[in-house]
Amino acid sequence: MATQKRIEHATATLSFSSFWSWLQAHANCILRAGTPEIVVYDAEDLHWHFATEGDDALIVQLTRGKNLVSEIIVVPGDITYVQGVAGEVEDEFVFELISETDRDRVAAYHFVLSHGYDGQETAPSRRAVH
Repeated sequence: MATQKRIEHATATLSFSSFWSWLQAHANCILRAGTPEIVVYDAEDLHWHFATEGDDALIVQLTRGKNLVSEIIVVPGDITYVQGVAGEVEDEFVFELISETDRDRVAAYHFVLSHGYDGQETAPSRRAVH
């Protein structure tokens, strides 16, 4: 069953808005996140927090208590779609936020979660814990 879910997940292409709503409900499932320049890793005493800055910037923060450890600013206008791929390690699922132009296609951001995206799943009223 897990193998089948990993195969299905390997071909997942999502809209950014669908993925972002789902991601916020699964903040406790993020293992790491980053850009081509930086990767931020989760740890037992760290917490993921989401915020917005106007209409053109989404903020992903990693905090320890009230102290900011790291921050990634996502520009939604730069994202064409989200591609979900099975991770190299079992129970890791990589979501690449793809920025695409006429001449280039790059994973501008990525999020690695402990489980894949389930399109059938409805957004819970509170954060999911898996």
